[in-house]
Amino acid sequence: YFHSSFGGSYMKSSITQIERRFDIPSSLVGVIDGSFEIGNLLVIAFVSYFGAKLHRPRLIGIGCLIMAAGAFLTALPHVLQGQYVYETTLSHILEDNTTESILPCLANTSHLVINDQATAASKAACEKEAGSSMWIYVFLGNMLRGIGETPVMPLGVSYLDDYARKENTAIYLACLQTVGILGPVFGFMFGSFCAKIYVDIGSVDLDSISINHKDSRWVGAWWLGFLVSGFLMLLAGIPFWFLPNTLAKQGKSPSKKKQKEDRQAKSSSDTPEEEEEQEQGGFLPEDNTEEDAPKPVTMAAMAKDFAPSLKRLFSNKVYLLIILTSVVAFNGFIGMITFKPKFMEQVYGQSPSKAIFLIGSMNLPAVAVGVIVGGFVMKRFKLSVLGAARLSIFSSFFSFCLLLIQYFLQCDNSEVAGLTMTYQGVTEVSYQQDSLLSQCNMGCSCSLKHWDPVCTSNGITYASPCLAGCQTSTGIGKEMEFHNCTCMQELKGEQMAPPTNMSAILGQCPRKSDCDRMFKFYMAVSVLGSFVSACGGTSGYIVLLRSIHPDLKSLALGMHTLIGRTLGGFPPPIYFGALIDRTCLKWGLKRCGGQGACRLYDSHAFRITFLGLVYCLYGLVNLLWGVLYLQLSKRQKKLELRSQAKATALEASGNNNPNGHAMVSIFKNKDDLDLDSESTI
Repeated sequence: YFHSSFGGSYMKSSITQIERRFDIPSSLVGVIDGSFEIGNLLVIAFVSYFGAKLHRPRLIGIGCLIMAAGAFLTALPHVLQGQYVYETTLSHILEDNTTESILPCLANTSHLVINDQATAASKAACEKEAGSSMWIYVFLGNMLRGIGETPVMPLGVSYLDDYARKENTAIYLACLQTVGILGPVFGFMFGSFCAKIYVDIGSVDLDSISINHKDSRWVGAWWLGFLVSGFLMLLAGIPFWFLPNTLAKQGKSPSKKKQKEDRQAKSSSDTPEEEEEQEQGGFLPEDNTEEDAPKPVTMAAMAKDFAPSLKRLFSNKVYLLIILTSVVAFNGFIGMITFKPKFMEQVYGQSPSKAIFLIGSMNLPAVAVGVIVGGFVMKRFKLSVLGAARLSIFSSFFSFCLLLIQYFLQCDNSEVAGLTMTYQGVTEVSYQQDSLLSQCNMGCSCSLKHWDPVCTSNGITYASPCLAGCQTSTGIGKEMEFHNCTCMQELKGEQMAPPTNMSAILGQCPRKSDCDRMFKFYMAVSVLGSFVSACGGTSGYIVLLRSIHPDLKSLALGMHTLIGRTLGGFPPPIYFGALIDRTCLKWGLKRCGGQGACRLYDSHAFRITFLGLVYCLYGLVNLLWGVLYLQLSKRQKKLELRSQAKATALEASGNNNPNGHAMVSIFKNKDDLDLDSESTI
């Protein structure tokens, strides 16, 4: 579980690096990220149903091998693909053997025209050399990881729940989920580390690289984490091959004689232990349920029973409501966690590596603590199913309120001349490339397609040295500096005296100081929200476990995962990414021409789009929790009436039969029959 979550979280942390490496839009990155759910979709129904009747630990071991193969396949494009070539205007205008070497503001277009013609003539060969379709390997590798991860949750959790005390299940699940959260903590931390390492480390001279890890064109060593997760998964699968298929029930004697005596005692009366288990939300068996040892079954018999089992499962209204609530919650969570690093980067000006590091070091530990606290509350107060539902509703509503606060924690757009403000200093967002031109650079024949930002001494970013009107430059690599940037005078000409220092350096300008303060408030609210939301995670899972018949447990968990992953895991990265792409102000240029990855977003539009989607989804989650609680209350009332009727019948039978050996027959009305057919809580 740790290594599986490590690999999954590392994939999330590498989304931005993969997007930049293969020059693809966010919507396509969403498809790649969703391929994990496609792999789950292909096999989870069969694994959950047939796996429950086969050797569950060994199936999990097989899954570990498949996940390792998927991780190695994901990293394969780095070996097959050529070196990464980032877009820059400097390659068009480089002149050797001079101290003041480059003339960014070209007097003619000869260099650019020749380059464009060469690209058009050899576009097919260039795309083949650049490996423009190598992202397909990442897609297939992630799908393999999804197939391999399938047995872990439904078979592992049902195996745990089958052989543990009912009152201990909550704390065991909390510990399991906490260990699973430690995986994402290390996954995001390692992702942050790899994001600072250049993608072609060891094969290029780093001194010749003119960008750093804060640049939107930088690509980190995204492939390194997949190699590490693949080796870890191979090690994790070894112990499962040595686990038995069944274990002795925790706290119960394995003696057959003792088990027979227990069954006879339970058939004659309700024991205090049974009453305590029901009080804690244990499943109430149907009247015809027998606890004899399972008989060997054939594969044909299991296949024949599959459709009736599905019918029984989906006739449970509570289970259907849980599925619907989970699907909407998954949509909100997956969409938010996938693009949260990009949100922090574009809205608050943080580097991708720092955003990933903060998520791994602050948000995820808060989630781990929240899961433990939720499990402890469940065990300490011995909450019933209704109590667990109330805890989930509270945590969901309170965390939603904290999400609403984030809307007011905003920063101004990055000051980029021609995109978020005019060259005269007026704030104005423009999606048109022509707005990059002004009187100060009109005669420079600048490329409007390239993104090679420079930061001038007055804190304004220009899309390239040429568009800043810079005349000369000194230095090489990251130390390059540009001088006599004429557009600086035009920008500030109406507001103050012309600046004395008209120079610029490579890279985008940092945000204003008040944005750093606002980001600290955002992180505090975000961490608190993560903790509160996680407090209801264990209780929500307990509601799921106690709403299904024991013999349908693996199938129910598998279908819950299947539907959740299919409708809640696969679509969100796609439609979140597609809507986020609409807020892009400046698209990058592919190596062989054409639109690449987005370099700059309108942070206001990005924030409204991202948070608006999250608010809609989590608002619907709270509404569905309310409907689910009403349904649970209704079922609980029916259960109490049924228990009272049974007690009355037992008392009447005892009075009529002094010897105490009465045959009890309880009349069932339509509601009772419905109650049984819906696998009553």
